[in-house]
Amino acid sequence: MGEGYGRSPKLLKGALVQFSSPLLVPVPNIIIFQYNPESLTRSLTSYTPREDRGAGEGGAGGAAGQKESETSQPFDPTETFTLNLLVDATDALEVPEAHPVAVVTGVADRLAAMEMLLYPAGDSLLGGLLGSASASVGGAGASIGGAAATAPPEPPKKVPIVLFVWGPGRIVPVRIKSLNVEELQYNQLLYPHRAKVSISLQVVTSDVLANEKWWAKERPEYDIARFAYDFTRGQKEALALANVANTVDSILGMLPF
Repeated sequence: MGEGYGRSPKLLKGALVQFSSPLLVPVPNIIIFQYNPESLTRSLTSYTPREDRGAGEGGAGGAAGQKESETSQPFDPTETFTLNLLVDATDALEVPEAHPVAVVTGVADRLAAMEMLLYPAGDSLLGGLLGSASASVGGAGASIGGAAATAPPEPPKKVPIVLFVWGPGRIVPVRIKSLNVEELQYNQLLYPHRAKVSISLQVVTSDVLANEKWWAKERPEYDIARFAYDFTRGQKEALALANVANTVDSILGMLPF
């Protein structure tokens, strides 16, 4: 019995990987799933053709209300994932000297790490301090020059780049659409000791990431996200092509001879 279990393959764990650039290179913040969810729901939604109102509003040529073809698909379909996670501090508390944070805050640190994926990076404490320092330096330079320089447009606030890692066959950039937390138990300081988390993720396609590059030209995490998306899509195309062999076998099986 013992030898059989010893030969069992090691199960990979899923994770959310956040990329931020407080330094010259993107620094990953890896949130590994303590327990892999028992199931994962995927949904793909195709593009919805829209009516072209340009001609009706002064556009040249064409009739007003002209609609796109029903088979139009200018972009990749929208893909979403829904999964339920369990976080528990029991295992960490068995070795308290190795997990001092869990002794005090239970699973609050892990919950906070997931929640911060929904906040714009510039609103963090570190981001605010760096922004204030940059503004102070810029103001001092303008004073020394004797004239107030025109400040460049401030880029829009963005959530951090997050990769959803579910084995080597699925590594995609995602946006956290919703995060629901059910806290189940508390320690003496009322920090959660155990919690259930329901997460809804929307895949950020390569087309969307390419449009973001107009203001993020020096943000290498966007290049990493695009590479991950293209790599995963390439694997999906290869698997679909491999299914041709199954199709041939099925056709041969339908023949009466």
